[in-house]
Amino acid sequence: MPTTDARGYPVTNAAAAERDIFEKALGEFQTYTGDPVATIESALAVQPDFLLGHVMRAHLMLTTTERGLADEVAKSLAAAVGVARHGTEREQMHLEAAQMWASGDIDAASSKLFDLTVRYPKDALALQVGHLSDFYLGNAGMLRDRVASALPAWDAADPGYHALLGMHAFGLEECGAYRAAEEVGRRAVDLNPKDSWAIHAVAHVIEMEGRQQDGIDWMGSRVPDWSVDNFFAVHNWWHWALYHLDLGGIEKVLQFYDNHIRAERSEVVLDMLDASAMLWRLTLLGVDVGDRWQELADCWAPLVEDGFYSFNDTHAMMAFVGAGRPDLAKANLARLEAVAGGSNTNAGMAGEVGVPVARAINAFGEARYDDVIEALLSTRYIAHRFGGSNAQRDILAWTLVEAALRAGRFELAEALCHQRLAQKPTSLQNWQMAARACDGLGHGADAARAQQRVREIGAAAGSPI
Repeated sequence: MPTTDARGYPVTNAAAAERDIFEKALGEFQTYTGDPVATIESALAVQPDFLLGHVMRAHLMLTTTERGLADEVAKSLAAAVGVARHGTEREQMHLEAAQMWASGDIDAASSKLFDLTVRYPKDALALQVGHLSDFYLGNAGMLRDRVASALPAWDAADPGYHALLGMHAFGLEECGAYRAAEEVGRRAVDLNPKDSWAIHAVAHVIEMEGRQQDGIDWMGSRVPDWSVDNFFAVHNWWHWALYHLDLGGIEKVLQFYDNHIRAERSEVVLDMLDASAMLWRLTLLGVDVGDRWQELADCWAPLVEDGFYSFNDTHAMMAFVGAGRPDLAKANLARLEAVAGGSNTNAGMAGEVGVPVARAINAFGEARYDDVIEALLSTRYIAHRFGGSNAQRDILAWTLVEAALRAGRFELAEALCHQRLAQKPTSLQNWQMAARACDGLGHGADAARAQQRVREIGAAAGSPI
């Protein structure tokens, strides 16, 4: 009898011991705990012909969006190809998806992984990697629907069921189904309190609905679950800090940044993304962040000509502009422009969104605010095409409003503020920007009302303005 995984699918060249190690690595991948790469490598050390083990190792590295792991990905794929002739259809499909991603065709990899899910709906690895591909592609519909298509085949007794609910919750949130998203996300956390992706899905709902104190309480009540031995911890600290930022708690945000977001001076790209995103928000508010930009720009500098994933490159641009490093900013933009001429998935992302966004960030640093407005207006409804979440991409909309205010284009700024307030009327920053727009237009009464809302929100949060 062939070995099967925990959901009943055959696994090639793996005895029960290797299968159990694979399941352990998969559980770590689903909860962002431990070291799933090291775990699966321990199985490969015992059984070098473990096909799905090699493919999992490639998947794990591909989903980091780190160019520096390309050689290790290639090594895993070469090893997988060497034993693939003995593999099942499911394992062959996994290998093909990983090869597509490694070649730069994330779209094709995502489609192949969906085909795999249709054929094998209880393949937890395919769902996990597919979900991340949807995130990197900014495909909100598939973030929701990929998991929804497989859910009926599962039940709560299946190992990893909590992870499906957590992923589904995030997809629902990105599609604006906030009530359903929060319900499903909380169910996932009830099943596994260590599911940091599910915790994060609920955090997204609360962020988008502007329930800042609920968010502070939600994250604060579960710190040991998402912050200990968890490589998603920095992003969840970032989410917690966002609630404080929205209530005017600048000192608290800076404490979170120093003690958690950048405490380790991590050179992991996903961690540096969060650092750039937070410092840029603070910079938009006129906060003096000291030498924090310099440290971060130094960490981004080795990747200045990366051109591997446009979402990363635009966050590197924030650091270069924030640190006053025009040499790095220029090189980064040139690389993005060169990438946009290619034919892979990232080339499309760069051409449609990455290049104009990077130009906008660079222009903002040079006080060319009309150029910022032109670039960001052209991308505001297609920005999802270079990945990230609604909460992450909000930084572009915020930058657009600030540019309009600084350019003296107060009618545009007021209109944009109305849009933001319609979505999040509890945001202190939104009301501050609205007050500035109204003041610029000479609408004194409206400016006074907006300032009153700023004071009310700040007072309620214990951050009087």
